[in-house]
Amino acid sequence: MKQLHSPALYGWSVFDESRNLDFHSFLWLREEGNVVIDPLPLSSHDQMHLDALGGVSLIVVTNSDHCRDAENIAKRYHARICGPLAEQETFPIHCDRWLTDNEVIVPELIAYTVNGSKTPGELALLLTEKTLITGDLIRCHLAGSLCLLPEAKLADKNKAQDSVRRLVDRCNVETVLTGDGWPVFQFGAEALRKLIASF
Repeated sequence: MKQLHSPALYGWSVFDESRNLDFHSFLWLREEGNVVIDPLPLSSHDQMHLDALGGVSLIVVTNSDHCRDAENIAKRYHARICGPLAEQETFPIHCDRWLTDNEVIVPELIAYTVNGSKTPGELALLLTEKTLITGDLIRCHLAGSLCLLPEAKLADKNKAQDSVRRLVDRCNVETVLTGDGWPVFQFGAEALRKLIASF
């Protein structure tokens, strides 16, 4: 796994040839038990690395299209899985906990719901007040410039845009770690404001 902008954050990725961009997963190290977000399958190298870093106690899945390898990783480490409450009735895997808007998952990690994406109640996660982790709605196809999920895939464009505005009002972040595309490691709040200005 790759070290990110904090000693407590790692990530691993898979390149999607059909979209010409990377899909990302994230690991947050914490003494009370590590948290993994939207976990992709692990290579043997990354599996050994994760073992060495203490495994996983909690998995957060931001939306049903990002279940990825959550079930297998949860089984290996006896980890609990959290998912968005709005998808409770149709979620494809078992979740131990359903998350709602403005919910503290564990200390320093807050779930916010974003509406209008391709799945209902998608989660965006605010970590230590300075890092925003996004699922599908907010992405970065061009390095340094955030964008939304393509309009054809949005359930409701206006709701999606309003959700981004609400995130900006709540968060003054330095970093945006996107589920799809490039990360924005610096001036994250500015990148989000530029995204809103493009609407």
